[in-house]
Amino acid sequence: MAYKISDECIACGTCIDECPVEAISEGDIFKIDAGLCTDCGSCVEVCPTDAISPE
Repeated sequence: MAYKISDECIACGTCIDECPVEAISEGDIFKIDAGLCTDCGSCVEVCPTDAISPE
């Protein structure tokens, strides 16, 4: 199961640095590529706005 990023995202970039498979892309609201996401949860742990949750 991949993770998704909600509208609560402030595009701080913290999650990008934590993703071991580079599944997160930048934008006004960051996005997670479900095909690349390995469900490790590293991004969830570092998100300051709790914008990342299981899909």
